[in-house]
Amino acid sequence: MFKYLVRRLVFAAGLSIALLPPATAGDCPALLRHTFPALQDGKPMPLCQYAGKVILVVNTASFCGFTGQYDGLEKLYARLGDKGLVVLGFPSNDFGDQEPGSEKEIAEFCRLTYGVEFPMVGKTVVKGSQANPFYRQLAEKSGSRPLWNFHKYLISRDATQVVSFTSLTAPDSPELLKKIDQFLK
Repeated sequence: MFKYLVRRLVFAAGLSIALLPPATAGDCPALLRHTFPALQDGKPMPLCQYAGKVILVVNTASFCGFTGQYDGLEKLYARLGDKGLVVLGFPSNDFGDQEPGSEKEIAEFCRLTYGVEFPMVGKTVVKGSQANPFYRQLAEKSGSRPLWNFHKYLISRDATQVVSFTSLTAPDSPELLKKIDQFLK
């Protein structure tokens, strides 16, 4: 696992987000140089630990019409995790106030209702001027901002490509699965 020194802390949406110093070649792509608190225990979760993996980033909400996608996301993670796919959940209350709970409540809901084991960060902002820096970068690289809960960003292994999928794209969608397969090869 990479060792990094935290250079500075940025406070966005009430959450501490640690920015990591510039990495040397081969270390960590610039896009992944962010650390978030983990949803379950608040411990730092550096995104650089996922460097070299295909990453599916999803802004989630517990009380949304798309909340059932947790099941498909967990199945996708279980099926393709050993091939290099990681699913990252970013709970957010940005759309329709559909994630009003505490981090503890969100973690329990995800675990008990859908058996979620994929990594999730603490509740964060994913839209507008208050969006966390990682989400701003994802929107910039893909040319698409989340318009609702369960918007998906797929990041290539080298983090040079980011493809955006709307909330209507289910985790088992042929379009999404095809792109994941391309990025895994």
